[in-house]
Amino acid sequence: MSQKDTIKRIMKMIKPYTFFLLGSFVFAIVSVALTLYAPILTGNAIDYIIDTGNVDFNGIEKILIQLGIVIIITGIAQWLMNLCNNKITYHIVQDIRNRVFEHLEDLPLKYIDGNSYGTIISRIISDVDQFSDGLLMGFTQLFSGVITIVGTLGFMFSINVSITIVVVVITPISLFVASFIAKRTYSLFRIQSETRGEMTSVVEEMVGNQKVVKAFSYENEAEATFNEINDRLNECGVKALFFSALTNPCTRFVNGLVYAGVGIFGAISALHGRITVGQLSCFLTYANQYTKPFNEISGVVTELQSALASAKRVFDLIDEPEQIPDKVGAIELEQVDGSVKLEHVNFSYNEEVKLIEDLNLTVEPGQRIAIVGPTGCGKTTIINLLMRFYEVNSGHIFVSHHDSKDITRDSLRSNYGMVLQETWLKPGTIAENIAYGKKDATKEEIIEAAKAAHAHGFISRLEDGYDTIISEEGGNISQGQKQLLCIARVMLCLPPMLILDEATSSIDTRTEIRIQKAFQKMMEGRTSFIVAHRLSTIKEADHILVMKDGHIIEHGKHEELLNQKGFYADLYNSQFAN
Repeated sequence: MSQKDTIKRIMKMIKPYTFFLLGSFVFAIVSVALTLYAPILTGNAIDYIIDTGNVDFNGIEKILIQLGIVIIITGIAQWLMNLCNNKITYHIVQDIRNRVFEHLEDLPLKYIDGNSYGTIISRIISDVDQFSDGLLMGFTQLFSGVITIVGTLGFMFSINVSITIVVVVITPISLFVASFIAKRTYSLFRIQSETRGEMTSVVEEMVGNQKVVKAFSYENEAEATFNEINDRLNECGVKALFFSALTNPCTRFVNGLVYAGVGIFGAISALHGRITVGQLSCFLTYANQYTKPFNEISGVVTELQSALASAKRVFDLIDEPEQIPDKVGAIELEQVDGSVKLEHVNFSYNEEVKLIEDLNLTVEPGQRIAIVGPTGCGKTTIINLLMRFYEVNSGHIFVSHHDSKDITRDSLRSNYGMVLQETWLKPGTIAENIAYGKKDATKEEIIEAAKAAHAHGFISRLEDGYDTIISEEGGNISQGQKQLLCIARVMLCLPPMLILDEATSSIDTRTEIRIQKAFQKMMEGRTSFIVAHRLSTIKEADHILVMKDGHIIEHGKHEELLNQKGFYADLYNSQFAN
């Protein structure tokens, strides 16, 4: 997306707030017109001071009253203009953030997995803030600056044409300098935004995993990584600010030429009686007011370059393709018998690296299917495909005799209950976290689910029980307790199909035995997929799939596989060898 395209996108977002935009424009005209009228009053007051002892005090008094009224109205107009500008800016920022977050919910997991969380967060928060600062300054100073320049020229032409021509001849130098520098700062601000996002990503990663960093004595390496990014941010930031800072002194130099030109030419005109001393004073004031917006606009241009670079990063996120929508006429999966069938399924995260090839699997209703194999063999990938977190490259997955692509994602996923190795809890009470998938659950149902998951004991020992507030990511309870709450969450919903991916990995052996009994009861009559590394937990499975390099190399019951003395037998014996 080019800079011009970015500006067009921003203008489209401003369109709904045309009323405030027009209001800002009108109040800017009023404010500038009255500001420019004040020097005329001042010049007239000077002309009333004719000589020693010859001063028209009555005339000066009237001018002072007029000047007071002008100042009051100007202040009100500027306040209303800023109010309109704030309305426009922060409504647009609100719209962008809403749109980005809504779009984020519709992005495929491939994008979330392929980009660091810190970079995404940086785009939603830091880049949008940078954009809002530049936009607000643009509205506040750009409008009034342009109107001031045009209005000042109009007033000066009405007083004396020849002096005004001097001003107009010198002005293009200032515009050329500002334009020359602004074009070269955009790329530097874009690099600065990208580097800032990289830094946010590193900080988020290191702070969120501080225990791991300390456990592996990674502090020095983390500091070195941060310092390297910080040095790059410092370098590109200094360059961007240095080149952008050149604009103001360069335009001030040109403005000095304008002021000197007006002073010299005006003084000569006053000596020859072509203008009065009051008019010369008025002209010098106008010369200052005329050149001041150029300095402000040069600062605005710098901010706008940074804002446009940040806006581009935000729009790039918004333009990321959404996940493939449900088919037109996709069915709502209601009558679920629990049968699942995979036919000639092929899938890989990277086209160049093959993973699952020609996978075939038939699961009867109510069966418990265990999936085992070494790390990276494709166990969790099958779960992702069953849930349609990722779409198969080719082949079909049938659920209750319907192709999963013909089923709406929401209805498909609502018929699965998941307990993963990686737990997730939201900030809120324990009761709210258990009832995450069933908002209308009663307190009694929540307690029963907690008891079934053997979580009721530790919850009861907490000071506030089920009303205990869990901090972000559950920092105030142990990993095992978090996993028990996730199990209770599924126990409450009891969907017709279950997915247990290392569901008891963080639980002590005694509690695990109890949980396994609860799972046995919960899985009765429900199709269940169990991913496990501890093979002792899957002995009772109806069918065990042994995977390696994306292929099912063995399958059968526990005893059958042991008797085959193949890959499964080697895995099992490696865990229980004397």
